[in-house]
Amino acid sequence: MANTSSAQKAARQMIRRTEVNKARRSRVKTEVRAVEEAIAAGDKGKAEAALRAAEPTLVRNAQKGMMHAKTASRKISRLTQRVKALSV
Repeated sequence: MANTSSAQKAARQMIRRTEVNKARRSRVKTEVRAVEEAIAAGDKGKAEAALRAAEPTLVRNAQKGMMHAKTASRKISRLTQRVKALSV
């Protein structure tokens, strides 16, 4: 257990941040899974709509430091390629 008051405060903050980060990570996984499920089903319209919903979530998480900016960009790029390939 933390001994100083500043260490106790840091421990409290860490608990709160962990909860927020878990929620953000879960949200990203859910959004990406929705896109992948629509791609697997072959529904281009649904996949495009899910991608439009997932993209801002990925970018926002990159800005918040949940993931590296290039990781978010790579995920968006790969999902976009897969959605585009549905029409071919």
